[in-house]
Amino acid sequence: MWATHGLAVALALSVLPGGRALRPGDCEVCVSYLGRFYQDLKDRDVTFSPASIEKELVNFCREARGKENRLCYYIGATDDAATKIINEVSKPLAHHIPVEKVCEKLKKKDSQICELKYDKQIDLSTVDLKKLRVKELKKILDDWGETCKGCAEKSDYIRKIHELMPKYAPKAAGSRTDL
Repeated sequence: MWATHGLAVALALSVLPGGRALRPGDCEVCVSYLGRFYQDLKDRDVTFSPASIEKELVNFCREARGKENRLCYYIGATDDAATKIINEVSKPLAHHIPVEKVCEKLKKKDSQICELKYDKQIDLSTVDLKKLRVKELKKILDDWGETCKGCAEKSDYIRKIHELMPKYAPKAAGSRTDL
């Protein structure tokens, strides 16, 4: 009797949604970034050993910007990182564990990892740049890896974005009529 009762409880707990599995939208940056990293490793036929994956991840993180750089910092793949939990990524990936499961495990180690969300993207083909805040204009330039030296007013940032748009967002530049 107790055995069937215990079995029923175990079955019910395994079916019920627990706090462990990621919900859609959880760990957005982690799943996306590590997914691209894993695919890059497969495309380049890199040896799947923890040591080689750690080395590759450190190199991959050198190019990271924004939230992805923050993820690299949290897992210890940047030079200035305070902690080193990079092996929590390299070992599972060496055994081809899905990135969603890797991010679930990272969430248990450091909840900040799953709190990272991508900023909403601005549609440069339709947005009125004059209605954006200077902070948003700076972010557009930062996403492109550019700065606006000597920009003192909002119109300076807008002029710089118009100047660089054909290089970084050619489709948006082509569809705009105000350039």
